[in-house]
Amino acid sequence: MNTILFRHINQFVSMGAKEFEEIILYFTPEKAAKKALLMHIGDTVLHDYFVLSGCLQMYFIDHEGMEHTVQFALKGWWLADYLALQKKKPTEFYIQAVENSVLLKLSPAKRDQLLCAYPKMESYFRAVYQIAYGTYQTRMKYILSYSKEEIYFKFRESFPEFVNSVPQYLIANYLGLSAEYVSKLRRKRIS
Repeated sequence: MNTILFRHINQFVSMGAKEFEEIILYFTPEKAAKKALLMHIGDTVLHDYFVLSGCLQMYFIDHEGMEHTVQFALKGWWLADYLALQKKKPTEFYIQAVENSVLLKLSPAKRDQLLCAYPKMESYFRAVYQIAYGTYQTRMKYILSYSKEEIYFKFRESFPEFVNSVPQYLIANYLGLSAEYVSKLRRKRIS
């Protein structure tokens, strides 16, 4: 039994081990090597990924060739282009493994079957999406309300395990800062 997903589901809805053994059959295990691309811009066959170990990054590349990180997923987190999944349209993002990762993949067809067979999973996914959306709102508040220095330190204070798990240059990118600036802030804080 996959205890990581089992515990995660039970944070939001009550589920027994037997029922979980049936639910896990809807998921496909996948391993991704560091730097492996799981999703490319323009892909139409999309999946929802649950991270069992490792880290995923969702990003896009702008017209000047600059990479912009939109979202991460660490152990116990979900990641997908939810708008493309919902609208059944090509994605505008890449998903890449930041490090060697072990994942559970859920296709749209399997998701629909899962939700029909186990309605309580609707409540589970609703709770997960609400938390994800709330995190996005907090990120936007940081970007719109605080100085660059405050953005970094407030983020680091709010998500210490995240900051310690993800390379600094990716955190800088995620927060809209340069890697050099974050390095300078870290040195400043230490001295």
